[in-house]
Amino acid sequence: MEEAACLQLAHRMASLQPSATLAMAARAGAMKASGIDVIDLSVGEPDFPTPEHICEAGKAAITAGKTKYTPAAGIPALREAIAKDYTRRSGLPVTPAHVIVSNGAKHSLHNVFTAVLNPGDEVIVPTPYWVSYAELIKLAGAKPILVETSIDEDFKLQPAALKSAITPHTRMLLLCSPSNPTGVVYSREELACIADIAIEADISVVSDEIYDQLVFDGRESVSFPTLRPGLESRSIVVAGVSKTYSMTGWRIGWTIAPPTLSKAMGSLQSQETSNPCSISQHAAIEAITGPQECVAVMRNAFQARRDLVVERLRNIPGVNIPDIGGAFYAFFDIQASLGASKGPQDSVTWCEQLLEKEQVATVAGSAFGAEGHVRMSFAASEEKLTIGLDRIARFLGSMQ
Repeated sequence: MEEAACLQLAHRMASLQPSATLAMAARAGAMKASGIDVIDLSVGEPDFPTPEHICEAGKAAITAGKTKYTPAAGIPALREAIAKDYTRRSGLPVTPAHVIVSNGAKHSLHNVFTAVLNPGDEVIVPTPYWVSYAELIKLAGAKPILVETSIDEDFKLQPAALKSAITPHTRMLLLCSPSNPTGVVYSREELACIADIAIEADISVVSDEIYDQLVFDGRESVSFPTLRPGLESRSIVVAGVSKTYSMTGWRIGWTIAPPTLSKAMGSLQSQETSNPCSISQHAAIEAITGPQECVAVMRNAFQARRDLVVERLRNIPGVNIPDIGGAFYAFFDIQASLGASKGPQDSVTWCEQLLEKEQVATVAGSAFGAEGHVRMSFAASEEKLTIGLDRIARFLGSMQ
């Protein structure tokens, strides 16, 4: 069937790229379905089941008939639970008026960019960055300004680089700590330097803190608005239950922002999606207010896997990795294996050949704005990680 001319795509769709992580996961899934033994290390999704007490809360909500529309910004009990939990963990007092609950953190980011940015506005995004950041910014009509970071500095945005990127059009800085895709965690001192520059330049800061409870070695995960007095007036925190509680499919995320902005995002959401899933909201209340031992269990497992992955990757000649302090990703340098006459020439080809020859799914660094690197998730069992790392080592060895 041919499409009518009136159904030609809008200009904004011309540069929109599909999610590279989901595309690789779909390809790996198709191979698995055909009987191929694929080790899928592509998607950032905890491999643990959602804890039982959270599932039971969802079932109870269904039984109780909590299946109708809710307030667009989220049910009051969930907004209050988020506010109290954030205040308890950060020390910064917030109220339910600061909180908007959305259909996952990706939706929360969309709300922020749509509500704040105008055409021509610039948003500074350090690279490597999560694949959806630049696309969501562009969909809001703004321009992502990608600032390169170095593996030698653990892929952390340096103050001088930030200052150099600021122009009269700069409206916002976007940070993620612990980071997807690198797993690095900014220290309080490093974030404070960035905060001072943001205040001086009078720009807002979106702090993606979706991995804030998945930090290793006793490190501190610092919430950005707590760094300086008054910083909360220009900061938006994005978080959710997906990673901490292994609830990716439940689709509950949120923003913590100044009340005026939150009210506007609530109005935006009321027109776009109505409310987040009612059942998921009740499950999220139990996740936040219920027993927290499950978080420690998963965090400890991720740390053990991090240790395994780091040890193995550092023993592979030519592979370089940053200091992984949180989340569940290893973002490693493969440049030494690129450019040979018969070998892969870029990270996309490298990942495709790894999948074809060794049946291991990873994601090309170019999708994260960092060519010459690869992201692997260690949200998989130690057995699968060991097999996957054996195959990666063999793949790299075959190119020497």
